[in-house]
Order: sequence, then C-alpha cells, then structure tokens
Amino acid sequence: MGKPHPIELRERVVAFVEEGHSHRTSAAHFRVSPRFVNNMVILKRQTGSLAAKPQGRRGGGKLCDHADWVRLRMAQDGDLTLDALCFELAGQGIDVHRSSVSRLLRRLGLSHKKKPDGQ
Repeated sequence: MGKPHPIELRERVVAFVEEGHSHRTSAAHFRVSPRFVNNMVILKRQTGSLAAKPQGRRGGGKLCDHADWVRLRMAQDGDLTLDALCFELAGQGIDVHRSSVSRLLRRLGLSHKKKPDGQ
C-alpha cells in the first residue's frame, strides 16, 4: 500500500473547500483527485479529524489464537504437510488457506518441509 497524503495537504485541501471553492476546483488546484477531496471533506465532517486511518490488518490474522495448538501439533508430528494442517484446522471449525498456515509457521519459526534422515 502507498503512503497516506501528508496531514498538511489534507488540511489545506479542506480549508480551500471551506472557503467556498468546489471539490473539482480544489482537486485541480492541489493536483489531487476529486475523490480524495470528497473523502477528506467527508472525513472532516464525520470525525472532526483528518488523520489517516491505519492501513493493513492488525492482530495477526485468524490463526493468531491457534498458534499454540499448531506449535504443539508440529512438535507431535513434524512431518505434517500444510494441507494436513489445514484439514485438521477445518475439523476444529477454522477454515483457512494453506498460505495462511504457511505464514503462521514462518512467524513461529517452524518448517513444514520434511528433512532427509540425519539432518
């Protein structure tokens, strides 16, 4: 995701609109899209602030609460595949894609890959 526009620009755009200029005129003057001007005016009206909203998902996803179970399950059987873990999680009522399980294993520092004997 891109960076949000600076708060100074947001304030100047809204002030320009509040002076009586149209949204399209404001957009052309500050070289931003009319949609941006509309969003800033709506944001100012609803919240009273022009601060950017946080981007991305917070909290680590739907598997965050089940990390201990996955760690325990991998300790019991280190040869589990991603599909097998997905199937076992589905048995507990958690429907996730194998890429989500892979990212969780990477965050936990675990590997789902089978290792040759002696390593």
